[in-house]
Amino acid sequence: MASSVLVCNSGFHSLTSLHQRRSFPRSILSHTPASGSRFGCIPHALRSASPRSLHSGLTSVHGRRSLLLPVRASAVTPAAVPAPSPAPAPWQGAALKPLAASIGTGVILWLVPAPAGVSRNAWQLLAIFLATIVGIITQPLPLGAVALMGLGASVLTKTLPFAAAFSAFGDPIPWLIALAFFFARGFIKTGLGNRVAYQFVSLFGSSTLGLGYSLVFSEAFLAPAIPSVSARAGGIFLPLVKALCQACGSNVGDGTENRLGSWLMLTCFQTSVISSSMFLTAMAANPLSANLTYNTIKQTIGWTDWAVAAIVPGLISLIVVPLLLYVIYPPKVKSSPDAPKLAREKLEKMGPMTKNEIIMAGTLLLTVGLWIFGGALNVDAVTSAILGLSILLVTGVVTWKECLAESVAWDTLTWFAALIAMAGYLNKYGLISWFSQTVVKFVGGLGLSWQLSFGILVLLYFYSHYFFASGAAHIGAMFTAFLSVASALGTPPLFGAMVLSFLSNLMGGLTHYGIGSAPVFYGANYVPLSHWWGYGFLVSVVNIIIWLGVGGFWWKTIGLW
Repeated sequence: MASSVLVCNSGFHSLTSLHQRRSFPRSILSHTPASGSRFGCIPHALRSASPRSLHSGLTSVHGRRSLLLPVRASAVTPAAVPAPSPAPAPWQGAALKPLAASIGTGVILWLVPAPAGVSRNAWQLLAIFLATIVGIITQPLPLGAVALMGLGASVLTKTLPFAAAFSAFGDPIPWLIALAFFFARGFIKTGLGNRVAYQFVSLFGSSTLGLGYSLVFSEAFLAPAIPSVSARAGGIFLPLVKALCQACGSNVGDGTENRLGSWLMLTCFQTSVISSSMFLTAMAANPLSANLTYNTIKQTIGWTDWAVAAIVPGLISLIVVPLLLYVIYPPKVKSSPDAPKLAREKLEKMGPMTKNEIIMAGTLLLTVGLWIFGGALNVDAVTSAILGLSILLVTGVVTWKECLAESVAWDTLTWFAALIAMAGYLNKYGLISWFSQTVVKFVGGLGLSWQLSFGILVLLYFYSHYFFASGAAHIGAMFTAFLSVASALGTPPLFGAMVLSFLSNLMGGLTHYGIGSAPVFYGANYVPLSHWWGYGFLVSVVNIIIWLGVGGFWWKTIGLW
């Protein structure tokens, strides 16, 4: 028997090639749409009709009965169901409530009369600046868009001329950060980052604590070369940590999170903020601290200055924090014999270093070397980075198309430059000096030494980070004012700037949103939110003791104060 085909079109059903058969096969007549057959579109009226009644409506084709049966669609289809109206297109603009909060903050402050001693221009710029900061915290739009709107408002209201508003786009610091993001792209793309991480694990990962330390120090080793802590966390270490957890039988959702994953995720996160504080190029906002330091006290924090001051307290924190968490939030698995094997298998699978990895490693060593010794050669940091990127572009390790696609770099360049410009002109307009004098009168009236006064300022600066979702926003809003106040109260200016710069990283460990690596590790869902915040506060106390206690003695030794 030849096959039967049913075509449904505008209520006419054409059945062809039944040849000598005078009726439909019983299997077809009884077929329903639920069966999944191509005959599932046969209307119920046809399925329930008898073969004889169907055959009576056929006409002749090829000397046989044709299978063209005109039937009105309304006669054979179920009662028409009104088609649902199409869902409205989702709103793709700004988040309206955060946008209203940002604009409302600026409008309210704009309408408040300027205090005595503050110029109208300075007060208006403060209103725009704080509105921008609120927007950066609540993020109705991406950070770059919020910052660009802030610059636009300052130009539109004649608070700043165009050249002043966009002056920081000619500053080398924002470009250094953007260039470093391009380096990070090459580091991850070539696989060199994974190779370094696996090498550390293969050497030190035989126990759970050793595994943790291998990850901690491999991340710290990479920190100077990758300025985005979120790139280091999400692009290199989170995939590795998750693979190691699963290899040790620690998975999300089956009650085995505490075998290894909870401790390891929290340890890697808390130490990522430490490694970010150890190098000028280890976190995107660190150069902002350096730039604001120069604008405020006219002293420069170089790459080597930063690293030398941070190396001792940083290494101590990297050793103490994993051990502390190991005691108070212990993993159930104390040894991880599979980890070195897994890392060696990964390295073996990767094979020898590729040509691109070798070029990337050589370029990285050259660039970091110039960052360290460039002062003696009269080569600044941004020139070194441009040289390194040029090598990567010429050799094809990184393409310009990939650089253009690195949206985070361009976004960072935009908001970074905007904050630098607005904060700089707040200082030029005299607002920072007025604020410093006001706070000096208050804190100075307490009759405390500069050490105690600076301690109060440090705690206020650090724990106010609960209200910030961005280290850069916090630095832009408070760094200059607190450094100015600390200097006015007798704190050695460069010492105060260094301490605030280091704390601007360490405070990111308080919450699950305070720094770029926080949502990456928290989003793995190994650590409950209450534990994340509770241990975050405890570790913050330990870090402050280490950095201000042990660090204070070290800074005294190297002549920082």
